[in-house]
Amino acid sequence: MNTRPVFHGSDIEKICAYYHLAKENIVNFGANVNPLGLSENVKNAIAAHLDLLSSYPDRDYTSLRETISGCCGIPADFVLPGNGSSELISLLIEARAPRHTLILGPTYSEYSRELSFSGSTQEYYHLREDRNFELDVEDLCRTLEKGGHDFLILCNPNNPTSSAVMQEDLRGLLSFCSENDIFVMIDETYVEFAPDVKAVTAVPLTKEFSNLMVLRGVSKFFAAPGMRLGYGITGNADFLRTMKEKQIPWSLNSIGAFAGEQMLKDSGYIAETRSLILSERSRMFGALSKMSGCRAYTPYANFILVRITRDGLTSYDVFEKCIKKGLMIRDCSSFQCLDGEYVRFCIMMPGDNTRLLDVLHSELSEHGI
Repeated sequence: MNTRPVFHGSDIEKICAYYHLAKENIVNFGANVNPLGLSENVKNAIAAHLDLLSSYPDRDYTSLRETISGCCGIPADFVLPGNGSSELISLLIEARAPRHTLILGPTYSEYSRELSFSGSTQEYYHLREDRNFELDVEDLCRTLEKGGHDFLILCNPNNPTSSAVMQEDLRGLLSFCSENDIFVMIDETYVEFAPDVKAVTAVPLTKEFSNLMVLRGVSKFFAAPGMRLGYGITGNADFLRTMKEKQIPWSLNSIGAFAGEQMLKDSGYIAETRSLILSERSRMFGALSKMSGCRAYTPYANFILVRITRDGLTSYDVFEKCIKKGLMIRDCSSFQCLDGEYVRFCIMMPGDNTRLLDVLHSELSEHGI
């Protein structure tokens, strides 16, 4: 029996071993990490401050929180740094202790994994392909009300659909949830890639709603997944205090706290990243929209979701064609709530993006004959 392997987006070692490829020859379109890599300014700053490892971090991360405060336009008291978003997701669920959770799907599997340790029941609200994966807020509110949920999780912009909910719609959703005692967690891992960040982010709404926590990190936009730096933002002082009480002391190391400040202050790198991603995303989406045999959905994150519509062609076929050319994309068949043949790939450097577009066009055209 020929069993097709299932790979996660970051399983580059397993993929290289399976296909007998050298990791250094692979362009990783599956990890959704900024192709510019770590900022040279940040590298130099870290190298010049390695002595920080000889000291404990500030237990309150005062300087880091003030930097985040300045970048996000919220009080420093709203901020809780952590050891990546993963730690904060776990702490939030533990502190909230939800009974009945609704997750906007398809989405990142870590939410479900953490909930499985909490005793909470969990259900998915499916974003619909026939609506281009755009959220119907009124229908979601009806679902929440009928289901008796007390906790809602959404990723915005969402992974893997790259769709987004605008801030005004979020305000209406949060208002409904507030009236019905539903706490909302919004993961904004990809929000810095949005065409208009201010139109998408829920951070300003933490000043209006106490039933909200927004999570962000430096893994994707700042190309620092190994740094394990994330931060949560909430205007609910009591809830933040509860999370902090449950958090391991010095959760974030000294270098991580220092590097986080440097990243958030690196305006040149931020501008260069946004210029690259916005221009290349527009070019790739335009090219994909003209291709036969597939359908691309309007992207707000640094990746694009594509449905393979050519008869007889699967997402695994496309993945395998690309990996054999040294281009690693994500076969989305393992995503829950995503029925059909889908692939996802992030925006890389222009030359690599062109190579991927050429391979996709060739594969779709060959199967169209």
